Amino acid sequence: MKIYQIDAFTNEVFSGNPAAVCPLDKWISADLMQKIAAENNLAETAFYVKNNEQYEIRWFTPTVEVDLCGHATLAAAFVLFNYENYTDNLINFFSPRSGDLTVTKEGNLLSLNFPVDTLEPLQLTSQITDGLNTKPQKAFKGKTDYLFVFDHEDEILNLEPDFEKLSKWPVRGIIVTAQGKTSDFVSRFFAPQSGINEDPVTGSAHTTLIPFWAKELKKTKFSAIQLSKRKGYLDCELLENRVCISGLAKCYLIGEIFVK
Repeated sequence: MKIYQIDAFTNEVFSGNPAAVCPLDKWISADLMQKIAAENNLAETAFYVKNNEQYEIRWFTPTVEVDLCGHATLAAAFVLFNYENYTDNLINFFSPRSGDLTVTKEGNLLSLNFPVDTLEPLQLTSQITDGLNTKPQKAFKGKTDYLFVFDHEDEILNLEPDFEKLSKWPVRGIIVTAQGKTSDFVSRFFAPQSGINEDPVTGSAHTTLIPFWAKELKKTKFSAIQLSKRKGYLDCELLENRVCISGLAKCYLIGEIFVK
């Protein structure tokens, strides 16, 4: 089976968020896909199968299948555009869990078009914030994640959460964010529940971040930085009930895996 490893949301290898991409002629079992993702031990492994004019796509962390993954979708599109002889500038993906997703190519820039998240305010109780070790100013719950808002970029950069405590929260992951010094906003993403203590760059988290910051900053276009050790850079736009998340990618590895 062919495998690619792509660094997403970066213009150089060894930064951004690495994702494995496995093109398939037909679907293999979920159990085998999960084993491959565990063996890869990356934040996400994407699998896709061509179905007429669409590409069905699924994403796996080392421990679970997830509903939506931005950086691995960007990586899958990068593979199709650059290595799998896809000649159009628009790819139509379909996720059984998240519906229609598109990726467009303009030069080297790839743009994801994803559904917007919905946010509900959360009361800042000690039970909610325990594990972050720094108190946020606001809290919200999206479809799958908690969002915590802080006053300053330095708080995001210096945050040292208790992952054991966070792993017990009933969500996919935890987004923390603040206004940026050199970008409109910054963020980090913690997901010990999904087998990843900290995700380097999280496209899907920006379906939550973009509508929040659109309301806060009263505009629709943003620059964003995810402040993991590897860092990631994203251009973002709110499009009514959809979001556009754009970035670059680099290929690190092309190879073959043997599963029998």
